[in-house]
Order: sequence, then C-alpha cells, then structure tokens
Amino acid sequence: MQHMQHILFDLDGTLTDPKIGITKSVQFALRAFGIHADDPDTLRPFIGPPLSESFQKFYGFDEAGAQDAIRKYREYFSVTGIYENSLYNGIPKLLDALRQQGKTLILATSKPTVYAQQILEHFGLAHYFSFVSGSELDGTRVKKAEVITHALANCGIKNIAAAVMVGDREHDVLGAKATGLASIGVLYGYGDRDELQQAGADVLVQTVAELGEQLRR
Repeated sequence: MQHMQHILFDLDGTLTDPKIGITKSVQFALRAFGIHADDPDTLRPFIGPPLSESFQKFYGFDEAGAQDAIRKYREYFSVTGIYENSLYNGIPKLLDALRQQGKTLILATSKPTVYAQQILEHFGLAHYFSFVSGSELDGTRVKKAEVITHALANCGIKNIAAAVMVGDREHDVLGAKATGLASIGVLYGYGDRDELQQAGADVLVQTVAELGEQLRR
C-alpha cells in the first residue's frame, strides 16, 4: 500500500470497543417491543452497521418499526450507553504518532455525528481529528459510502489514491470500494477474516501495532 496521507477511521470496533453500551441499548429497545434478548453476545452483529438495517435484518422490523426501535435505543444510549465503551490498547499512541507525521485523520462512522463527537471528547481524542463525518439523527447519511463522500468533500480531498479507510466490518470496506478508496480491515474488532476478505479489503491487520506499521509508511 502506497503512502497514505489521509486516513479515515471507523469508530466502533476500530478505535473503541463499544460492546457493552451498544448491546445494552439494543436490549433496552427490544424490551419496549416485548422482545427479551438476554445474552448480549447475540447482539454483537449490531456493532458497526446502521441500526435501522440491523433491527430489520435480525428482528423483522419494518422501516417504521425500526425507526421506533432506534428512538428507544437512543433513550438509553444517549445517557448511559455512550459511555459504556473502552479504547482499544494503543489507539491514542497510534493517533498521536500519525499526527506527528503530518497525516490528516478523519472519523467516518455510521453513528450520529453528535454521539461520535461526544465519544471522541470523552476519551480525549477529538484534537487528533480534522473532521468528524457521521450520520444525522434523522437517519440521513448512514451508509458508509455517503459518510466517506461527505468527509472527502468537506476536507477538500481530491487525490483519493492518497486516502485509506480503516474499519472492522464489511460496510467499511464496501463503502471504501464504492468511493474508490483503499481499505484496511482490522481483525481485533467485530468483523472476521472471511467477512472482510469477501468484501475485498486491500490489507488485513491483526493488532493496533500492525495497523500502525501499515499507516506510518
């Protein structure tokens, strides 16, 4: 992979491990519809993709029902779940090293921008990022390709050959492909090797340290 000047990072499963907060928020939402998902591990697939897609795919909600479920999810997430989250080891050190090299760091997440910014500030990471590109609370711009396009446009990035998307799920890789970006799939998150390879990730890394080796080139 050639020198990458502009690095777009996914958030959940890439910079932070949000499992507790997201699965508890999904449990809270499902309970409102009489559905009891007692084992949080069964809700791991909700980490990464747009929520509307997951409520429809895994629990058979229609679009309107999924939007109702998202509203319930946010009742818990916006107050409590947002902070039931932890940084992967080595992430602050990696971001600091990349900024020292003069690279442009951008957050590209399907999570609503307002929550993504709160999470970066909570962990003291906000100052590393030139721009935060997320979805809107009304459900617009949740597809990863739209999030990436929004980021590239706002940052004035014309040379996409010098940009790379880093993420842990197929949505990150497919979004990168749709916008002409190279992609790095991280295996310490919530997508496995098969998922990321089938989506067409250009490079796979096992650890944050390996990710740093790829990005500092």
